[in-house]
Amino acid sequence: MKPFIDFRNVSLQYSAESPLAIEGVDIAIGEHEFVAIVGPSGCGKSTFMKLCTGLKPPSAGVVIVDGREVAGPLKITGMAFQAANLLPWRTTLDNVLLPLEIVQPYKSTFRAKRAEYVARAMRLIETVGLKGWEHKYPWQLSGGMQQRASICRALIHEPKLLMLDEPFGALDAFTREELWCVLRDLHAAAPFTVVLVTHDLREAAFLADTVYVMSTRPGRIIASKEIGLPRPRDLAITYTPEFGAIVHELLGHIGIVRRS
Repeated sequence: MKPFIDFRNVSLQYSAESPLAIEGVDIAIGEHEFVAIVGPSGCGKSTFMKLCTGLKPPSAGVVIVDGREVAGPLKITGMAFQAANLLPWRTTLDNVLLPLEIVQPYKSTFRAKRAEYVARAMRLIETVGLKGWEHKYPWQLSGGMQQRASICRALIHEPKLLMLDEPFGALDAFTREELWCVLRDLHAAAPFTVVLVTHDLREAAFLADTVYVMSTRPGRIIASKEIGLPRPRDLAITYTPEFGAIVHELLGHIGIVRRS
């Protein structure tokens, strides 16, 4: 089966004067696979996301997504970041609907199909536990609620690829684990390919099918770990010796990176 994301000896240099951000990256990610990318700050994790989504072209090598070489920004992606970046003058519902107002083919049919799109948004809002908050503004929501809305906004146009850049990094541990379970359930209900960039090794091991470890700059893939834990995964599994061994192995790779 062809990979959904295929990096073939990919390097990126932002300018002629700057060092390589990533170098010689080869990676193949299957359709509907959930992968996590971990590594030290500045190793190129966010650069990898930009290459996946077509926001940056590679300096060398080829990036293929969904069977086509990436030549510009992709419409099949949804993205969520550490900052929820909700528009303060829009309600939760209107923030979630925003991509349908500005992205084709939804933009041209938004007025005619508004009721259908609102119903879709409301289903997502209920799924992530925000029912009753759909008409509240961002300043009325907690950080965790804002991030739930951000994830809904990233998924409203039913993307084939979801890119997550430290989406839970600014949240407290309890809220972060709650949102792990929300993301787990969303992915199980309507599978899509997920690339999660994170510094949290427990988060990576709990959510991902495969975890990739990147080196210091220029970023290279120096290790990969298939997470053989059965799905669906309950948070209780994070307290088992088997899970602890996985995190410890990933930590060992990170330690090697830091010493190199």
